[in-house]
Amino acid sequence: MSDLFQQTGKKKSKYTAKDIEVLEGLEPVRRRPGMYIGGTDEKALHHLIAEVLDNAMDEAVAGHATSIEVYLGKKNEVTVRDNGRGIPVDPHPKFPKKSALEVIMTTLHSGGKFSGQAYKTSGGLHGVGVSVVNALSEEMAVQVARDKAHWEQKFSRGDVKSKLKKLKSTSNRRGTIISFRPDSKIFGKDASFKPATVYKMARSKAYLFEGVKIKWSCDESLISGKDETPPKAELHFPKGLQDYLSSVTTGRTLVSEAFFSGSVETADESGRVDWAICWPDDQDGFLNSYCNTVPTPEGGTHEAGFRSSLGKALKSYGEMAGVKKVNTLTAEDVVGGACAMLSVFISEPQFQGQTKEKLASASATKLVEGILKDHFEHWLSGDPETAGQILELAMSRADVRQRRKQEKDLDRKSATKRLRLPGKLSDCSRAKAEGTELFLVEGDSAGGSAKQARNRETQAILPLRGKILNVASATQDKLRANQELQDLFEALGCGRGDNFKLEKLRYEKIVIMTDADVDGAHIASLLMTFFFRELPGLVDAGRLYLAMPPLFRLSQRGKTFYAMDDKDKDEIVKKEFDSRGKIEVSRFKGLGEMPPAQLKETTMNPARRTLLRVTLPDAGRSNKSSNETAKLVDQLMGKKPEARFKYIQDHAEFVGELDI
Repeated sequence: MSDLFQQTGKKKSKYTAKDIEVLEGLEPVRRRPGMYIGGTDEKALHHLIAEVLDNAMDEAVAGHATSIEVYLGKKNEVTVRDNGRGIPVDPHPKFPKKSALEVIMTTLHSGGKFSGQAYKTSGGLHGVGVSVVNALSEEMAVQVARDKAHWEQKFSRGDVKSKLKKLKSTSNRRGTIISFRPDSKIFGKDASFKPATVYKMARSKAYLFEGVKIKWSCDESLISGKDETPPKAELHFPKGLQDYLSSVTTGRTLVSEAFFSGSVETADESGRVDWAICWPDDQDGFLNSYCNTVPTPEGGTHEAGFRSSLGKALKSYGEMAGVKKVNTLTAEDVVGGACAMLSVFISEPQFQGQTKEKLASASATKLVEGILKDHFEHWLSGDPETAGQILELAMSRADVRQRRKQEKDLDRKSATKRLRLPGKLSDCSRAKAEGTELFLVEGDSAGGSAKQARNRETQAILPLRGKILNVASATQDKLRANQELQDLFEALGCGRGDNFKLEKLRYEKIVIMTDADVDGAHIASLLMTFFFRELPGLVDAGRLYLAMPPLFRLSQRGKTFYAMDDKDKDEIVKKEFDSRGKIEVSRFKGLGEMPPAQLKETTMNPARRTLLRVTLPDAGRSNKSSNETAKLVDQLMGKKPEARFKYIQDHAEFVGELDI
């Protein structure tokens, strides 16, 4: 030990009491901005606006403001104005020589949100928000209109640049105006606010509180040609979060058009929960959460309560409805593919860090769960049709999750490693490929009927959007860019080209099920072309089939038969019916028009249906025969229309029936 002291003593350190710094005022913020706003990057730069806007929103949520204005000008100048009570300007009791305004702007941990008397709920908690903005601004000006007087004070980099000055009196105006320009010494000379980011921030605040109107404007020179941000807009959404969900899901197919939304405040007014949720058919969802209008991108306790309450409520409804295996549902099965918005208002919230990206208040879980569970159960009970659709979707996700858990084959696991199913696939629950079938159906309507008619254990459904890409006339780049075909590759799981492995095919049979009309035949032709060109090994193995749905339904006095075509119909009428009563004949317009029970009975039930196996005439034969098939496919489906026209002319005499 003595040697150690001797060795260190040789360095003659000058570390003394003089080296201990004491940072006062706002100097800690300028030295270590990352501690207060998360860094000095673009995200941190925009956090400055969020801090000022949060204060204005706190006034609105507290019921003292109805209008907020956000203006983005040249040279990174930002102005936020509200018509709230206005920051107090009278002398502060603890610092009688300073106004309350000056104390708030220049002193860390000062503000009116500690006691809970001025604000029941607020986004600001620590009293550092606006003072941090002041510390990191090259220029800041604050104007206050209250008590029929107008005041102004200016600051720079945390220091006072002018005393509190009384301007002309005002009898009607009230509120606070804060203008600032970030310090280029902190954020860099090239740092600049993005109009699109600031606009989205203002719009999200308007969605979160339906009682406020936010007027957005910016200098038009800041908007580039590709930027679609409006230079001016008045943001007000009477339905709040539901309005937002409606806007972001426009054009997407929803499991149900009904939104589960609401706003409930506790009896003692200590908390409030706003929510909106819908379930898109593609299961590409999100959950955006907020606390006191502050976004919480990392979630937290309120999200935990949200997920838990919806999971418990749907499970409870399923048990009441007698659904089998409903006890296997988890919260993620219910919420995972949904689009959801959650906003809570609570007093004394606890966040992780000053940037408030994750809520840590334990009471938030109990608050959200206590409100949402009962309301969701009541909503489900009031709309059994929607409840059934949501339950079907959740059960489908649960089946996939359980199969993934039980799967022991590592190669098969890699094909189903994502909980989010490819495209609109409703997968079957059986783990092994033996006995399973994938039905490729035409459109969402037919897909909906097929999902209800299927055997969930062995039959999977993948709806396709009408006519798929013709791979015989498309480039490989176009094929790779086609999401629908990529989803189909992923659902099959057997690879393609040199990577094709039949043993990895996730289903025993691939069944093309289209309408019994010209369009249906065209779609079937496009799909067969796809399999022949991209997955010939699958066709060679006899794993591709065509479903044969009936065209007619015939009934008389309780007797019902299905006919495949006009000839079949005439034979059934002659053989099975008599002339003593009227024969009711109905023609199916498409699979989507067929009730699920009839679709199951005629087309999907292995005991009663008719399937045609797709085979190659030259399977296992010479390369010459194989080339002849490839030539025929190219002639009929390729890029040259004159080749198709010649084939039609050469074979027109063999056409027996023409459907026009």
